[in-house]
Amino acid sequence: MGQLRGACGGLAPVRVTAIASLTPLEELEADPFLVDSRSQHAMCARWAAEHGYVVARELLVGGLRFDHCALWDGVRSGVDVFVAPSRRVLERALSSVEEFTAECARRGVRVETVGRAEPSYDAQMKAHVHRRLSMPTAGYDGR
Repeated sequence: MGQLRGACGGLAPVRVTAIASLTPLEELEADPFLVDSRSQHAMCARWAAEHGYVVARELLVGGLRFDHCALWDGVRSGVDVFVAPSRRVLERALSSVEEFTAECARRGVRVETVGRAEPSYDAQMKAHVHRRLSMPTAGYDGR
């Protein structure tokens, strides 16, 4: 599981492009998970590992068009999978989920959502996300 037969007969790992939403920090109080791109990518990475897949790319996008080259750069039919934590993350990350999924079908690329419950954020977790996102140039590494 998690591998496909490559062009030369060897097994190639399924490559995952993890999609997270680029949501402004101002929305942290109302919707912390959509702001917390690190947790979104971590959720996708756990899903990929559980399936024996390899995360090849992590995208952080907001309202991106379905045909934007950032989505499709190097994506291979039958080998690559797009994954996002949930439909609502895709709705924030892409300009049109319907156009994106139709383009994926046309190109032979799967789209998956993790489908797990989002974490609950208490005040301390929100503060951690706020510090990480508001101080990246001050040398804060997110820990």
